[in-house]
Amino acid sequence: MAGQGVGKEEPTARAEEFVALQPLLFAIAYRILGSVTESEDVVQDTWLRYDAADVRPESAKAYLSTIVTRLAVNVLKSARVRREEYVGEWFPEPLLEDPYQDPQHSAELADSVSMAALVLLERLSPLERAAFVLRDVFGFDYTDIAAALGRSEAACRQLVVRARRHVRAGRPRFRVDRQEQQQLATRFFEAIRTGDVDSLRTLLAADVQLVTDTGGNAPAPPRPIVGVENTVRVLGSVLPQLGRVGLTLQPQQINGEPGALARDRDGHVVQAITLEIAEGRIHTIRSVSNPDKLTHLGPVADPWQLARDYREARRGHR
Repeated sequence: MAGQGVGKEEPTARAEEFVALQPLLFAIAYRILGSVTESEDVVQDTWLRYDAADVRPESAKAYLSTIVTRLAVNVLKSARVRREEYVGEWFPEPLLEDPYQDPQHSAELADSVSMAALVLLERLSPLERAAFVLRDVFGFDYTDIAAALGRSEAACRQLVVRARRHVRAGRPRFRVDRQEQQQLATRFFEAIRTGDVDSLRTLLAADVQLVTDTGGNAPAPPRPIVGVENTVRVLGSVLPQLGRVGLTLQPQQINGEPGALARDRDGHVVQAITLEIAEGRIHTIRSVSNPDKLTHLGPVADPWQLARDYREARRGHR
């Protein structure tokens, strides 16, 4: 895979080669790391190493995928220590658009980038996660996976087998039609906007969960909200009232799922919301409110100030 040594390849050709593969490299890194900012850093570091390398690889795709995978695995190993100390629920950084598209693996790509799938991948070791991503999401052969991970092909096959076992145990049993998902999401956010709690009840699964990732950096319930009535009470009473302080919900595909970005009156991002839908009902509502995980989406609101404004608005409305 390394290829032959060269004095220095034409810089423009090498850069064009890298740019063409950059969407794939980011897609690999993001599924290993669950972080947009860290994935962008890893891809940038991959380019620096490729640009400095005195080698012309036989396959730029295999060569660059090896670099980005090794870098991402190293970052994940250190990140896992920080995540063990994370305050509250941990979700990936929201991804608005997956830059890599491949018709041959479109279903795998869509499923693998969802919040639910990425949370599930957190159960895997870094090597299991990388092997699973390369094999089952992107279809790499075991020769290239072995080179990327510095393990034998047999060892990589075992990594994939163990990863599949964990993933299948936690994966939802039912696939959902994308159009049906979008229609249900549209009804959900309209019910939120109008405070129509009766409509909300019809859209939620009996065991629905409302879970928020704040990292301790934004106000939120200390534990997940579980059950239809509890969820309806929170959503139906709090979110519509936030309109008084200028909060708006902008419907948006997030991590390949129906969702919305909440913005304040200045257009700053407050939170990213995704809906996990199965069997015609919403089973999980995930919200990322940690400002540190929203900076790549643009200017971020101060969630504590928004909460203070909300309390003031409620007092003034009484």
